Amino acid sequence: MRRLAFTVPAVLLAGITFTGAATAPRPGVDWPQFRGIAAGGVAEGFSLPTSWDTVKGTNVAWKTPVAGLGLSSPVIWGDELFISTSISGQKDAGLKVGLYGNVEPVQDDTEHEWRVYALDKKSGKVKWEKSILKAVPKIKRHTKASHANSTLATDGERLIAFFGSEGLYAFDMKGNQLWKKDLGVLDAGWYVARENQWETGSSPVLHEGVVVVQVDVQENSFLAAFDAKTGAEKWRTPRTDVPTWGTPTIHKVGGRTQVLVNGYRHAGAYDFETGKEIWKLGRNGDIPVPTPVVSDGLVYITNAHGPMSPVYAIKETATGDITPAEGATTSEHVVWSVPKGGGYMCTPLVYRDHTYIVTYQGILSVFDAKTGERKYQQRLLENTASAFTSSPVANDGKVYVASEDGQMIVLKAGPVFERIATNDMGASVLATPAISEGRLFVRTQGMVMAIGAK
Repeated sequence: MRRLAFTVPAVLLAGITFTGAATAPRPGVDWPQFRGIAAGGVAEGFSLPTSWDTVKGTNVAWKTPVAGLGLSSPVIWGDELFISTSISGQKDAGLKVGLYGNVEPVQDDTEHEWRVYALDKKSGKVKWEKSILKAVPKIKRHTKASHANSTLATDGERLIAFFGSEGLYAFDMKGNQLWKKDLGVLDAGWYVARENQWETGSSPVLHEGVVVVQVDVQENSFLAAFDAKTGAEKWRTPRTDVPTWGTPTIHKVGGRTQVLVNGYRHAGAYDFETGKEIWKLGRNGDIPVPTPVVSDGLVYITNAHGPMSPVYAIKETATGDITPAEGATTSEHVVWSVPKGGGYMCTPLVYRDHTYIVTYQGILSVFDAKTGERKYQQRLLENTASAFTSSPVANDGKVYVASEDGQMIVLKAGPVFERIATNDMGASVLATPAISEGRLFVRTQGMVMAIGAK
């Protein structure tokens, strides 16, 4: 594909230091972690299709089968796409999508196999696949989870995989293992009923040769940083939080790099070099999943379980305990917030001056990113039983968001609701898509496919 010249939006550059090929992801080309560069979910410079047909192959460049449960998202560096999976020993792995309230874990004590795949981004051909481990999982999983929930991270030199209780791994770009860290048995589940194990879900991030992982579990939660070359631990900061599933975000403020995290008792920021706390926010939903997102000086955090479902827009320069007073929607460091309507599973999208929040039930709320004024609220699908886990992404003035039952909705970005198309992916979608050089890379159950010109 021909590469075009373009202006890089500020949101894509947040927290990125361009110090060399291995640590300088190229906007519009590389998608190095969950939700791409700085978790922004945006890739400009090319235009994606708005409609396609996965059966007839219209605007479908390729499809490649991938064994196991498809929950971790694709990551891309250059012309390579990487994906992880966990394969149950049972023919029916027990995945259940849709809206329901069951909390019991899947009963599956068969031997599982964890794999990492590298695909050619242009053709979908499998370049290599690596069997990482064969074992009975140490922790059970939710019926809407796998044992490979976490998205990989790469800097063009290394590939980082986090499989919870099965370990933190580093590979070179050919799949050769460089090191492994055993972080112990990581029991992430419902803190109210601890027998309900749900598996970990936070993904690793890789920045300037350092791997950062957020490990919020039933006991001894922590945030930690490791040397990407050797696996040596640089620092570990204890957290007094219950299990959470959000991925950290790296962001630089005035020359100081921060690690932003979601949380129930403790959403906030830590110093990237030392792990020292910078600020904290304590009034949140009690099962936080979305990742923090930064745009134009504001940090956006949302969560939605239990009595709280807030959306917060926080100054990037915040310090100390910034929790608003009871009944207040702002504070010295909180520019705006709403107490209800936040996202349970989906990470926010901040795009072209608007903040997009998708609820688990498929209700989209769009706010003015600076003021918090709600522009509109709209149900995305008529099927009220459909759930939304995949997070929205954006390109060329369009927003893409997929339901669990495989409907990819394309919207015109802006303050007025305008549906451009709804496309059937042919299988359930829980993973967040990746965008690179004019193609949308979508992981469905059993498949990775590239939407775009052949």
